[in-house]
Amino acid sequence: MKTVDILLLGAGGREHALLKKLAESSHAGRLYVAPGNGGMLQLAELAPVNQDDPKQVAEWAQDNNIGLVVVGPEAPLVEGVADAVRAKGIPCFGPNADAARMEGSKEFAKQVMARANVPTAAYQSFTDKDECVAYVTKLDGPCVIKADGLAAGKGVIVAQTTQEALDGVDLCFDGAFGDAGKTVVVEEMLEGPECSLLALTDGTTVVPLATSQDHKRAYDGDKGPNTGGMGVYSPVPEHLVSTDALDAMVDVMKRVVAQLKYDGITYSGCLYGGFMLTKDGPKVLEFNARFGDPETQVVLPRMHADLVDVFLACDNGTLDSASITWGDDWAVSVVLASAGYPGSYESGKVITGIGDAARMDGITVYHAGTKLDDAGNVLTAGGRVLDVTAVAPTFAQARAKAYEACELIDFEGKQFRTDIGARAL
Repeated sequence: MKTVDILLLGAGGREHALLKKLAESSHAGRLYVAPGNGGMLQLAELAPVNQDDPKQVAEWAQDNNIGLVVVGPEAPLVEGVADAVRAKGIPCFGPNADAARMEGSKEFAKQVMARANVPTAAYQSFTDKDECVAYVTKLDGPCVIKADGLAAGKGVIVAQTTQEALDGVDLCFDGAFGDAGKTVVVEEMLEGPECSLLALTDGTTVVPLATSQDHKRAYDGDKGPNTGGMGVYSPVPEHLVSTDALDAMVDVMKRVVAQLKYDGITYSGCLYGGFMLTKDGPKVLEFNARFGDPETQVVLPRMHADLVDVFLACDNGTLDSASITWGDDWAVSVVLASAGYPGSYESGKVITGIGDAARMDGITVYHAGTKLDDAGNVLTAGGRVLDVTAVAPTFAQARAKAYEACELIDFEGKQFRTDIGARAL
């Protein structure tokens, strides 16, 4: 197979991890990113396109002889970028807009799960605020309030009390999440540890990737508000996720892909299942239509595969013949965030020590919210700034090494959790 030039859309830690893995492929030609970040632009050229504009992305890819477009974030998928790219005859990694509704509409995903007989939380959806308030008041207890559409990981309110739930309803219907909150899903509260499972699929074959466990809350001890993720490790030990539980999660992923196919929707790309490991077995919290962030930053370093080959196989329906194996090593990633995240934060802080950390054996520093200034300095440019990922033969070694590397990196207001992976020990 000849080399192919690749356009990768996105600007986070997930995309930096994808870019590094794609760059390892013997089939990777020139690499382009849009919009990229301070780390990605040291590996790839900037493509002058708006990642959320299907027509612009597809035309630029065609004009520049791109052989593979990889869509990292959810918004371009929901907007239909994959549809426009494929309409030009260009291979694309990522689901079409109809399939991306698994993330773009929580109500749609719930309906698919019901048809596929997948275990998930009981729910009701509302487009009328007064009806939603009445329902939540009647529940009179813990529940989960979700904006139906995309809200950058912020549209989920885990409410322990009726008042917290009502506050969440207000946030949604009063416009805090824009159009995403026009429909509100109210779910029962599930209890247990969370686990993420990513799977690659061509719409028929489903290949589960290694398990990982994210840490969503902002502060140590799983306290504080939900975030996009403050750290993650892979794989999840068997005392937390049994073989039976893993088999059940894989079965769920296969049933959902099969159900979508039955419904006339070919799901091609990465399907991300967020599960709660309840006393009654794994139940689905949500589905996402792309690689998880920060899960990608620990899953891909442990993967032995040519990612260009694998992504092309997802697009052309030959995933059953792809070669994917896993190392026996462990990976731990700690997110370094800006002060104030997930609330308001300042940007433009100079970051030092990335090179020192990256020179450590087994350490990779993925850029998330960064940019370069004219002098080549790396500056903060987001809430989640860096993902410091360590790979080592044992879990304890990986965890210790990740935190050692975190101490070498500095910027004003740096904050991070000190207990990533502690429960797995």
